[in-house]
Amino acid sequence: MRSAAFTQAQPGAEETPGRTGELVYRQSAWTRLTHWLWAIALFFLLLSGLQIFNAHPALYIGNQSGFGFDNSVLKFSAENTPTGPKGYTDLFGHRFDTTGVLGLSGPAYNPEARAFPAWVTIPSYRDLATGRVIHFFFAWVLSATLLLWLVGSLVNGHVRRDLFPRGEDFRHLPSDIADHARLRFHHTDHYNTLQKFSYGSVLFILLPLMILTGLAMSPSMDAAVPFLTDMLGGRQTARTIHFTVMLLLVLFFIVHILMVLAAGPINELRSMITGWYRTDPTDKSKEP
Repeated sequence: MRSAAFTQAQPGAEETPGRTGELVYRQSAWTRLTHWLWAIALFFLLLSGLQIFNAHPALYIGNQSGFGFDNSVLKFSAENTPTGPKGYTDLFGHRFDTTGVLGLSGPAYNPEARAFPAWVTIPSYRDLATGRVIHFFFAWVLSATLLLWLVGSLVNGHVRRDLFPRGEDFRHLPSDIADHARLRFHHTDHYNTLQKFSYGSVLFILLPLMILTGLAMSPSMDAAVPFLTDMLGGRQTARTIHFTVMLLLVLFFIVHILMVLAAGPINELRSMITGWYRTDPTDKSKEP
């Protein structure tokens, strides 16, 4: 959420025409606070979620699941073979040897059968109860922060002004994609087309879907709102969607970090820590 003084130049900032652009107040304190709260919450949600997933490392479609079924769309397992224990990933009936990373990991002298290795789970050891406590706590942190951000952004016009795509954004989309592919970045006082689409997809599609599917897997919510699970195609389908959305969020995070590094990490980080962002020395109001 950006303040009304979004394009205000920093008092006392020295400008060097042709060399550096203007410092503008690009991110409000509320935007910066929610950004870092989401980052922390999603970090713990991911690692504790993998701990929970390890308790039954398989995904299904529908309502039926369990060790007695063979209808998984994704499964991690470990087996003893003539050449020693192996870890496998089964995806839509295709098997891949993922020994050392997925299915079987740990030191060579004492490998452990587990879907995800210890270094990407919280806790690192097997502890489903602790993993669930951590996961649920940060799930509420994420949900409450997202709700407060949405209400505030609708009230102050941030969604309409900065995130809602307009006709010109659709016209600029091909050139914006081409510029990003060539690592040509335009530092302006507003979000570019790809930022609007990517941030909007995360904030209004992926995160709400993650929360809804999480609620659909809760027995208490299933009793209170039974139609939610049915609407998502069953509890196991909801779990599969939940896992898929997690992968999409991880992909977004990786691309986001790469773009920050490519566009200038000092400037980008300063924007999300202090709010001040240095624009290009050219016309900063021109879209890519």
